Amino acid sequence: MIKQDFTLEIAAENNFSILNRIVNVLNRRRVRIKKLIAHEIAEDFHKGGATLLLYTSSEMMEKVKHQMEKLIEVEYANYHAGCERYYELSELNNKEVVLN
Repeated sequence: MIKQDFTLEIAAENNFSILNRIVNVLNRRRVRIKKLIAHEIAEDFHKGGATLLLYTSSEMMEKVKHQMEKLIEVEYANYHAGCERYYELSELNNKEVVLN
């Protein structure tokens, strides 16, 4: 079971407990969170998203994705191998912050 970096993208309802629930799923499965960006959608503050850089195996990443999709507030969860997508998305978020 080889571990590597994965980028996890999540879109969800923006409520008080969702980020805590996402982190709890990862903690229960002992998945290491290397970086995390959470944000609300500018056009609709009821919706938000999170981008996480995780360190785990591909088998565990698939289980985590399915577990995230079971959370009621989560609209979708998607992951990519490697950290390139995480840095692309973090750069986009940085540009949005500067523009606002």
